[in-house]
Amino acid sequence: MDSVAQPSMAEALDRMWARFLPQLEERVATLEAAAANFAANRLSADQRAAAIAAAHKLAGVLGTFGLSEGTVLARELENLYSRQSGPDAALYAQTTELAARLRAIVESRNQHGPIA
Repeated sequence: MDSVAQPSMAEALDRMWARFLPQLEERVATLEAAAANFAANRLSADQRAAAIAAAHKLAGVLGTFGLSEGTVLARELENLYSRQSGPDAALYAQTTELAARLRAIVESRNQHGPIA
């Protein structure tokens, strides 16, 4: 790609980021709420399904914006919620930490541009 095309690609990605940011933040909030309910042993089947869907969608889109760590974290959450069948104290802190790290990644991209 030549140097003339790169700035326009970066600008296009920034416009896409701004457009999709509310959905990204909503998906992260879904994961944060699921983690909180999971920690309190109140995660319903519908909330679990919503968390799996939110994590799956985040995993797919974050890489587009150069946030590969976010993709890895979202996939990990998707896997945790997909295989979780009942209360597990060891996973409570992990789901909360992963959701918080995803929040930080999204906020960092929003404030500072792409993360390498």
